[in-house]
Amino acid sequence: MNDTPPPSGPALRKSLGLLDGVAIAASSTAATTSIGIGLGVTAGVVGLHLPAIMLLAFLPILGIAGAYSRLNRVEPNAGNGYVWVGRSLTPWLGFLVGWVNIVATIAFLAYTTAVTGSAMIQLAGETGVHRVAGLTLDPDSTAQTTALGILILVAVTLTAVTGVRTAARLQTGLLIFEYAVLLGFCAYGIVTGPHAFSLSWFDPFAIPSASALAQGLLLSVFCYWGFEAAFTVNEEIRDPRDASRAGLITLVTMLGLFLLGSIAFQRVLSEDELAGHGAQGLAYFGDRLASQPLAALPLVALMFSAVASLQAGVIPTARGMFAMSRDRTLGPVWGKVSARYGTPALGTLLIGALATAVAALALVIPRLADMIMATVNAVGIVVALSYALTALAAAVRFRSLLKEDWRQGIRAVVLPTLSAISLLALGGYLCWSFYTSTDHLEVSADNGWFLLLTPLAMIASGFLAAAWAKWVRRSPYFHSGRGTDADAPQLLATSR
Repeated sequence: MNDTPPPSGPALRKSLGLLDGVAIAASSTAATTSIGIGLGVTAGVVGLHLPAIMLLAFLPILGIAGAYSRLNRVEPNAGNGYVWVGRSLTPWLGFLVGWVNIVATIAFLAYTTAVTGSAMIQLAGETGVHRVAGLTLDPDSTAQTTALGILILVAVTLTAVTGVRTAARLQTGLLIFEYAVLLGFCAYGIVTGPHAFSLSWFDPFAIPSASALAQGLLLSVFCYWGFEAAFTVNEEIRDPRDASRAGLITLVTMLGLFLLGSIAFQRVLSEDELAGHGAQGLAYFGDRLASQPLAALPLVALMFSAVASLQAGVIPTARGMFAMSRDRTLGPVWGKVSARYGTPALGTLLIGALATAVAALALVIPRLADMIMATVNAVGIVVALSYALTALAAAVRFRSLLKEDWRQGIRAVVLPTLSAISLLALGGYLCWSFYTSTDHLEVSADNGWFLLLTPLAMIASGFLAAAWAKWVRRSPYFHSGRGTDADAPQLLATSR
């Protein structure tokens, strides 16, 4: 393999510390949004076994996090998985990892845009505002929630342009509030909930079917998705090792919050109540535990979480596309760094514009709950693929450790490989179950072919974009899989 240092590219401004990385990763993971909405969606699949599915999904994700951390120590790069997979496996798969992360995040931003709008409409309803200019407000209307959410998306995108330091400070404040509310209500729900605690909640073998288990696991993987946002700003963190620490701290914190939330929800709500309230699950949970105005606090926390995750989604995507632009796998517009802010400002604005366009396309699915289910399933499959390929890249990169130190070899090679196999098997099984569940295509969250077509389109578009980058743009990335990094020679030298 060619070890010649890659050419330098435009440098991002190093201004972040460990806490900033944690704030960005935690906001991207959006625990309050995942608990407030994701738990209800997942309960509709696995029933009263949310703690079991959250614990089970954490195991492969922990192996993935270890792979990210080890790869980041030897090669910090804003493109992370795109660079690591391209170098260790093949540039085609590396490009695919970068591409699916981009399209998945844009889809996530579209979904979160509607969630933000829904939370604001729900909050307006709690304060007695049910009509505006003759229009009856409906928090389950995709059109209304998307229109309102787009206004918030524009605002947070403009904030993200000014720099990740400013964004991290905003997200830290939002996180402190939403976690305080979440912990308070969940703790109170665990203590006072009318439904008896049961150890069967932790029994994955009691989940109704294998397909329910597979779909529940991928939905849970989606809930954990976002911890790796800490690695996308590793070129802007003063010590790249802090990116690894931030990612792992975030992941363990999410596990604790998800277990707390799932137990609290099942103590307070019945299975039908859990699965039946969709995007309004957290509001219903709050109403069961308190009267107004305290009952509105979980909705405020949900709104803050959605706003923070919108901004946190824009930031890592712009960095990933910035890294790909340096390698000429994407156009030069994504690689421009603002002289004033030291950020990929134009790329950040374009990400917001793309997310707005996709959010508008989501209007073909009129019910918000259906749009959420379709988006989460599609993103879950492509995220599982991206994680699996990154874990395999780590196993290949560090395979020599199996001979040098078997303990290190198990952590660096065996665990990532097992995590990758489990995620690929889950994704493959779920795709097969979607394919065999129907005999026609319909734009509906209940139609298996539609649920299968969306992630397949994301993946197919990645190979088409890779072919364009290789043969039209003639990107040097496809010769070696090595990414351009303005600080690569120094960083690699100090990591040895």
